[in-house]
Amino acid sequence: MSGNADLRRSLVFRSAVFVVLLWGLSYAPAGDAIWLNVPKTGTKCVSEEIQSNVVVLADYVVVSEDHGHVPTISVKVTSPYGNNLHHQENVTHGQFAFTTQEAGNYLACFWSDGQYHGSGELSVNIDWKTGIAAKDWESVARKEKIEGVELELAKLEAAVEAIHNNLLYMKGREAELRTTSETTNARVAWFSIMSLGICIAASCLQIWYLKRYFQKKKLI
Repeated sequence: MSGNADLRRSLVFRSAVFVVLLWGLSYAPAGDAIWLNVPKTGTKCVSEEIQSNVVVLADYVVVSEDHGHVPTISVKVTSPYGNNLHHQENVTHGQFAFTTQEAGNYLACFWSDGQYHGSGELSVNIDWKTGIAAKDWESVARKEKIEGVELELAKLEAAVEAIHNNLLYMKGREAELRTTSETTNARVAWFSIMSLGICIAASCLQIWYLKRYFQKKKLI
């Protein structure tokens, strides 16, 4: 009976671990394919909030309904502090890759070079990858000489680490927001007290002034 109980506990534990790993993979950073309709005049941007020390890899290509001519675009990618990470002009496709230095919104903007005069829409397909999705697992497998189950375990380990880092990042952001909220609430409270004090002082001065006025007029 004891052996059966141990076996059941082992199966339950393995099932729980498997479920946690599946959950981790579903919430781990992944690649996103994005379609942008770029106007003939103006700029279209896409942004993503990314924490620091995260690898970002993106490929973009222009897709036009006018198959006889593929127009060119300009691309600019900036960091949360406004640093230029990628800038290309008169291109129909390209790629940018970088490792984030600070946490925040990373912005990628696309605009037409003004040479497109077709009637169809000008679209840009962006394959945006971050974290473990941007990692070259084939190179890792060749370098570490792993394959099959070992490679999948390495992916799972990277996914769990990414989730852990995301949780720490979210915890830090929550602490920052809480501090900001508490500071704002304290300032509002002090402002309310000062406003109430000023109102009371103004009322007292009005009563004093009116009392003296009526006394001078001998009305009271």
